[in-house]
Amino acid sequence: QVQLVESGGGLVQPGGSLRLSCAASGFTLEYYAIGWFRQAPGKEREAVSCLNSSDGIIYVADSVKGRFTMPRDNAKNTVYLQMNSLKPEDTGVYYCAIVVNTAVVGSCQPEYWGLGTQVTVSS
Repeated sequence: QVQLVESGGGLVQPGGSLRLSCAASGFTLEYYAIGWFRQAPGKEREAVSCLNSSDGIIYVADSVKGRFTMPRDNAKNTVYLQMNSLKPEDTGVYYCAIVVNTAVVGSCQPEYWGLGTQVTVSS
């Protein structure tokens, strides 16, 4: 069965870093577009950063530009969300998802979700 399993969330102080992992099974992640999304308390789920299958960046939220990156490790069938300079407003549940594969920058349409991992940024 196709699965996406997020891990690496936790509690971190403002200014700190976390690396979230999204491990895929049942398919080869390298050939799919992938995105990270988050849902803060009381807010709608939003796209954070998305890559197409060629590792082209198709979306980055303005709020995370310059702070978050999405490296892939194809040997591990895993994509990461490297989060640096974390802010309290980054708090939320983070999800990875297979997204529609496109070369159109600005598009990030989820098709299949993982279950999420909690990130809390607080002193």
